[in-house]
Amino acid sequence: MTVTALPLPAHPVAELMTAPAATPAPPKITYIPAPTGAPVDAPRVFSVINQVMRDVMPVSKDKENQQQRYKFRGVDDAMSAMAGPMRTHGLFILPSIAEHQAERRGEKMTHVNITMAYYVYGPAGDCLLAEVPGEASDFADKATNKAQSAALKYLLFTLFMIPVDGRSIDDGDRDHPVEPTAEHRAERRQQTQRRQQQRQQGQQQPRRSQRAEEGPWEQQAPQQAPRRDYVTEAQQASSPDQFATVRAAAEKAGAPVEYLARLDKVAADKRAAAQQTAGQQAPPPNAERAAQDAEERLRITASRANLPSLDADFERVYGLPIAQATAAQLDTFRAKIESAAGGAQ
Repeated sequence: MTVTALPLPAHPVAELMTAPAATPAPPKITYIPAPTGAPVDAPRVFSVINQVMRDVMPVSKDKENQQQRYKFRGVDDAMSAMAGPMRTHGLFILPSIAEHQAERRGEKMTHVNITMAYYVYGPAGDCLLAEVPGEASDFADKATNKAQSAALKYLLFTLFMIPVDGRSIDDGDRDHPVEPTAEHRAERRQQTQRRQQQRQQGQQQPRRSQRAEEGPWEQQAPQQAPRRDYVTEAQQASSPDQFATVRAAAEKAGAPVEYLARLDKVAADKRAAAQQTAGQQAPPPNAERAAQDAEERLRITASRANLPSLDADFERVYGLPIAQATAAQLDTFRAKIESAAGGAQ
């Protein structure tokens, strides 16, 4: 049997003392050539990036974080500055998430680390691949969105060297400025008008979470029309017809059964109050006894007629519960039940 000893790695200190100075590895740049059949005279992506850099306008730091009190440049402004030149020269960017890691911090915060892969295509179909990290935290579900926004913003600023103010343009550009396209000028003009309107009206976008940058999705929700208070309208109704109109409107609006029951109770209370106002007095003792006997006869008749909804039917007809009815009302209702049941006793 032959045993071959594997070489052991050198000690790090000895290796540093004997090894020559290492040359730093060059940065990894991925370039994807144009596909077969692409026009030979079509400009390649490197040339187009240079043309876009010449046309892009400065982006100033005029956004302000209201919570931490600092100014920043928003990703929306960077995208607006790049949109015109990219369309003019036929350049577009295809994003893809290469790596994604998320972890919970505490009970509500989510922290996200991502690596975005941006494929920058030129009109010839060749491509330059750029990988940009992104990191963000959020108390809701926007951590990944914020990390993507941060990565895109710094890709645009670093790859295309977007000027941050008027002094960032070199002397040659100041002496011989490149005339922006009409489309680009229109975009910048609209952007300036929007900012002026926001300053004049004092508008501030709502903060749904602790975002560092605000986005176009953070617009104020449209104000809804106030809901009708049908209960108050029912209380203010001066006649049964007005109450019926209010109840019909509530039912048409989709009010639940419980809500409609509240309206019916308001009507019953108003009828009882009207009867008291009219001078209705409590019945004498003999009339009360007669009412009790009439109620007993009524319930026996309803039981024979198999009428489980006696109380509700009586209140719907007379507008008051059975316990407040007179003997004449109870006997009249009993007669109706017997007539409907074929004279059952």
